[in-house]
Amino acid sequence: MGVDVRHVADGIHLVHGSHTNWVILGEGDAVTLVDTGYPGDRRQLLDSLAAVGSSPEAVAAVLITHAHNDHLGSAEHLRSVYGTPVLLHEAEVPHARRDFLQQVTVGEVLRNAWRPGVLPWTVHVLRRGGTEQHPVTAPEAFPVTDAPLDLPGRPVPVHTPGHTVGHTVFHLPDAGMVISGDALVSGHRTSRLRGPQLLPDMFHHERARAVASLDVLETLDADVLLPGHGPLHRGSVKAAAQQARERAV
Repeated sequence: MGVDVRHVADGIHLVHGSHTNWVILGEGDAVTLVDTGYPGDRRQLLDSLAAVGSSPEAVAAVLITHAHNDHLGSAEHLRSVYGTPVLLHEAEVPHARRDFLQQVTVGEVLRNAWRPGVLPWTVHVLRRGGTEQHPVTAPEAFPVTDAPLDLPGRPVPVHTPGHTVGHTVFHLPDAGMVISGDALVSGHRTSRLRGPQLLPDMFHHERARAVASLDVLETLDADVLLPGHGPLHRGSVKAAAQQARERAV
């Protein structure tokens, strides 16, 4: 399976993995990697770094929007093999260690198996190692601050709980972009909708908080959305969050 790397702006690439996206932020010879796809996406992940002229050794840090298997997949590999720091919101750190797991269960998936796309998605998840656990042995919390992180791309973490307790989006104010993880997506294999939306209810740890976090996204000055699932979305992120809220009613 090839790798689909989209150049969004200078130093910013959105990568479409098998079902999940990740983002590469470059600055000089160093990069920040935001999310890492499924465990089975590792070859694509490494190929995407090569495609932008980088390498695992050049990754200054891995930022994780949330510690679900389809975003955390190769984080521990990069940490253990290359010494790459893996950074999350402080509330998500124990989730990355697998002190607990806030992820859709097999039972919940089976109860939703009648929905369009759920069975093919489930088969794909199994093939890409989506039910495997790859905890991060020593995850670290990034500072709780409104200031940009001292990393390539200068991302600003913004806490958006609901999908998981420590879910975080990353605002790129200079570029006018938001890396939204699963707080706001533009498509999913289990959804008939296209464009800005929340993931189907079964995927959220606390759906009401996920809806409430759209209020936070509305405050971010940006006109490009780099989602965890679905294609890049151009247009006001405020309007995108409003559309997702309307669809969630």
